[in-house]
Amino acid sequence: MSTIIEARPDAPTKDPRKPFYTNLGFQIAVGLVAGLVLGFIALGIGEPAEGERNWLTTVLYEVGSAYVKLLMLLVVPLVVTAVISSIARLQQVKNAARLAVQTLVWFAITALASVVVGIVVGLLSKPWLTAGVSGDAAALPSRQGDWAAFLLGLVPSNIFGLSVNATATAEGAVTATPSFSVLQVLLISILFGIAAVKVGDKAAPFVGFMEAALSVIQKVLWWIIRLAPIGTAALVGRAVATYGWTSLASLGAFVLALYVGLAVIWVVVYPAVLKFNGLDVAQFYRNVWPAISLGFVTRSSMGTMPVTEQVVERNLGVQRQYASFAVPLGATTKMDGCAAVFPAIASIFIAQFYGIDLNITHYLLIAFVAVLGSSATAGTTGATVMLTLTLSTLGLPLEGVGLLLAVEPIVDMGRTALNVTGQALVAAVVGKREGVLDQAVYDARPQFAA
Repeated sequence: MSTIIEARPDAPTKDPRKPFYTNLGFQIAVGLVAGLVLGFIALGIGEPAEGERNWLTTVLYEVGSAYVKLLMLLVVPLVVTAVISSIARLQQVKNAARLAVQTLVWFAITALASVVVGIVVGLLSKPWLTAGVSGDAAALPSRQGDWAAFLLGLVPSNIFGLSVNATATAEGAVTATPSFSVLQVLLISILFGIAAVKVGDKAAPFVGFMEAALSVIQKVLWWIIRLAPIGTAALVGRAVATYGWTSLASLGAFVLALYVGLAVIWVVVYPAVLKFNGLDVAQFYRNVWPAISLGFVTRSSMGTMPVTEQVVERNLGVQRQYASFAVPLGATTKMDGCAAVFPAIASIFIAQFYGIDLNITHYLLIAFVAVLGSSATAGTTGATVMLTLTLSTLGLPLEGVGLLLAVEPIVDMGRTALNVTGQALVAAVVGKREGVLDQAVYDARPQFAA
């Protein structure tokens, strides 16, 4: 079951003589603190007029948005080049099929554990969950989850997995916004990778080009990663300046319950999984800290995916062939925060608000949707879409989603950070079990520099 792990000459080496302040993890932590300070300064400045931003909030907003766009810029080319080249190299790995199966199994195991935690926390917090919540905000969401949409979303409309959303403005102009489905891009890349393996030697130039392109993309990616402290400060400051703490007034119990559920998974469930598989818990969290912190501030598993993949490979020591398959798949379908904990607690919240009693069948359905539903919403993924899928499966009023929109940005930070943690965890666990994890790299000090 063991597999020889290839040497990675391009992986960075850590100079022990470098001062601590050059470490990216330390710099991101400083960015978090700086963002809080800047956010509260922006709040103190105040707004020049209703509906407008002051100069500092505007700067934070623009810088944060620019950093997220830089990360998203690399998602499609990274997935395409990494998946195609990794599948072409997977023919060197004897247990490739087992890797895929083990990945899906551990996706399901950790999702099930997460939704159980969400249900338990929701039940324990029921006496306070809806205290002080008014029904004025009840409204149908703009997007809803649909099992049929998942099947349709698997079929790409073009070879690039791209689409364009056209919206009309109040002045009558039409704005076209391009978007892409990472699930479609992933499937297309897998198809081309398998085809390259089947073609054999004739596909060698094609595979070589993909590998060369991947190396270039990874170098650019590390340049962008070095900007993470600036992006972190801007995104955290923007969140504080925009939302402050006023949204917590009426929905504080719900937010607290959700973060308690997320914390239980971070400090109990995930450590138990790591210990069961012989992996050091503290070292794991040190290794994945850049991805966790970036996921928290960007609120985007997809935007964080390039960083997650590099962290899994370079810090956790997971073999590139497997990491470049597992991380994109996880970023699309592995969402313990958005697809497990949040729908469980939110369903109990909405049921209690409308005076509907849930029974054991409802809780089993919540678990079922949590394990399978994130894949069913992969084409239009998001916590709101996932919640509507859960509510419709349970027969609960979809209008209840509007009650939670006020605290959506606040809870989304923790949910996304947990999503990213789970994606890295499964890659590490399967890598350890199937012999494609370099224990020496895992145990070493995290490597951040390009």
